[in-house]
Order: sequence, then C-alpha cells, then structure tokens
Amino acid sequence: MKLRRVYTAIAAIPFALSMTASADSISDKVNADMPKLMVLYKDLHAHPELSGFEVNTAAKLAKRVKALGFDVTENVGGTGVVAVLKNGPGPVLMIRADMDGLPVIEQTGLDFASKVRATTEDGIESGVMHACGHDTHMTSWVGTAQALTAMKDKWSGTLVMILQPAEERGKGARDMLADGLYERFPKPDFALAFHDAASLPAGTIGYTPGFALANVDSVDVIVKGQGGHGAYPHTTKDPIVLASRIVGALQTLVSRETDPQDSAVVTVGSFHGGAKHNIISDQATLLLTVRSYSDETRQKLLDGIARIAKGEAIAAGIPEDLMPEVNIKDEYTPATFNTPEFTQKMAGLFTQRFGEKRVLETPAVMGGEDFGRFYRADKNIESLIFWVGGVRDDDWQNAKENGTSLPSLHSPYWAPKADSVISTATEALTAAALDIMAKK
Repeated sequence: MKLRRVYTAIAAIPFALSMTASADSISDKVNADMPKLMVLYKDLHAHPELSGFEVNTAAKLAKRVKALGFDVTENVGGTGVVAVLKNGPGPVLMIRADMDGLPVIEQTGLDFASKVRATTEDGIESGVMHACGHDTHMTSWVGTAQALTAMKDKWSGTLVMILQPAEERGKGARDMLADGLYERFPKPDFALAFHDAASLPAGTIGYTPGFALANVDSVDVIVKGQGGHGAYPHTTKDPIVLASRIVGALQTLVSRETDPQDSAVVTVGSFHGGAKHNIISDQATLLLTVRSYSDETRQKLLDGIARIAKGEAIAAGIPEDLMPEVNIKDEYTPATFNTPEFTQKMAGLFTQRFGEKRVLETPAVMGGEDFGRFYRADKNIESLIFWVGGVRDDDWQNAKENGTSLPSLHSPYWAPKADSVISTATEALTAAALDIMAKK
C-alpha cells in the first residue's frame, strides 16, 4: 500500500511536532505505558511472519489481551484473533489491527531490524520485514486494549478487538468474515482501524471521508500464438507483438473510457514471453494491477481488459481456439469506504484533542486495504480507517526543502518514528472508543 505525497496540503505543519493533547487520563495512561509498548514494538518488528503464517504473533498478543480480562478466541479465519470485553449495555465497537509482514529484506539499519527469512506460498525464499508498519498497528492495538480496560468506569458497551491475518494478500478480512466473525461474536455498530503513513509527518492524523482506498485486482492475461523461427515470422502468429498491442490498447481504458473525474489505474507490471533471440514463442503473459473506487468502474475495467485482449487477438488473425485467457485473481481487495458523517465526527474529536495542525483531511489513495470488507459485509456499520504519519521531522524537512526522496510503505528502508505513531494512534483510538461508548 502506498500513500501519495501531500506536501502542499501540509506545508504549514511544524516539523518538530509536540503533543498538544491536554494532560488527561488518556494521555497519562498512554505515556505511562509507552516504555513497555516500545519493547513490544521492537520485538514484533524483529520477528515478523508472512501472510497466513502469523502463528507466533497471534499467540503472543492473544496472551496479552487474555490477561487483561478479554474473552479470547484464536484461529478465526486462519490465525485471526477475536477478543471480546463486555462492559454493560451500549454499542458494539470493533477495533482491528493487521499482523502480517512482507517478503522484503530489511535495510533500515535499525539495531532491532528483522533477520527473519521464510519461504512464501509461491516457493520463494526471502527476508521478512514489517515494511508496511503492521508492527505499529499491533502495538497500538495492545496499548488501546490496556487503556480501555483501565478506564472501564468511563464507558459502557461491548469492545471487540480483532487481530487480522493476511492483509497484504487481501484475504484476511474475507476469511475472518467467512469463519463467522459477525455470527459467532457480537456484530459491531462501529469499526475503527488506523494505518501508519509514509507521506505524513510523525504524529499527524490524516482522514478521508467516503472512499479512502481503492479496489485492487490482480489480472493475468495469457496471450497465445503460433511459434516458429525468428527468421520466418510470416509463418507464425507472434504472441509478443499481439501482447504489445494489448498493452497499448489497455491504456485507453483509463484515458478514453473512464470519466476524467473518476479515478482508475491499469498498470502492466510484468510482460514475459520467449526464451531465445531467434525463436518466436507461442505464448506471452501479462500481469496487471487494476485500481478503482466504485464497483461499477471496477467491473467496467475488468470487462474492458477481456474485450481488448480478445479484440486485438481477432485483429491479429488468432484462431478462436487460441483466444487470450484473462484470469482475475481471487485475492481481490475491495475499496475502503469511510462513512462520511462518522468520519467527520471523529475528525472533530481528534482535532479537539491534538490540535488543527496535527489533524488533516487527506485525499483518497489508490492503495488497497481489506479493512473495507468489514463495512461491506454490513453497511449499517459506521466505519473509519485513518492515517497516522510516521515520517521523522528531519526527513520531512529535507524532503520539503531539498526534494529528498522519502521511502514509501513496502520499502526495505521504511522505518517510521514508531513512538510517535504508537502514542498518537493509541491515544486517538482510545479517545474515539470512549466517545463512542461514553456512559449516558
């Protein structure tokens, strides 16, 4: 997942951000817990696990919230954890954190950098790193659970805290829902999550009413032809030439078939065909990522890819039995929608707590986040995922003044200012929960 930089929107933010929240019970509790939370963060960062294999991570965190008095169920939708704390009548609030790391070799230089190596489900051995900041998410999740259990006298309702596997593969939320998340456990009235941001100064909160993150589809296009000798191309049906035509025509799906005021991306990330200079192969493969917001635009793009692939094949004289295959991968991530009124209310709460300079409305991005599935499964839920900036002050200053490139999420160099992310997110989530479940 990547956030585009929003320098112009936040040019006025001071680079030495300080805590502007008043010294109240929430900030006092978070500040008191931060030393031990940072120990947990470093442990989680040093020991990441790949999507679907978060066994030790899940067990470690389940033990922590069980000790706080939560009713804990493990192995939901794979390695998922559901922790429930009932505290009288009132709304049901779900707070979610994701657990999985990425097959990335860490190059941050941190003294607690990951040295873990593992093999992906595709059989690729790689280093493993929390290059998307899920370690900050989990640490803040624990911090929020600790704060809310210490303040049970201030709220009434049911708190459902979930640890979700396999966000990076777009399947963890789907698997937890399929395993009865809303049937076996209290169904939420409200759902909250946050994501660290590689394009916001450390400690800054970003929010986006409405669509915040995109539909993400992975599409394979297998282009077939009739191979032969490179010296005699007239005796072949060259799939590489045909695939090249398809790549060019695909660009018109956005530039000529999508409303300019809508947002869409069709990127060909891989083009593979042939094995030798003088051989025309009989197949070429294109790997695409397709991004959109609305379901209607998503379907139009997917249908357009199939239409263009077949149309170009017909124009090239490819026989019917060799038409291209268009395979849409099952691990689809739906767009994430923040319910607008609820989002604005929480933004007001955050602004009151942290100050106007630390809370900003940010544009929607084309990254994907399967947190959106929880709202899509029941659109009566009020839902919000917000950003918490992690860019260090000096890095932000250099990027603004000198054009220095900042590492993005998923970069082997991404190392957020973790204490700012964790303290801000924990305080924000705790304050939001106390507002939603305030005793009448």
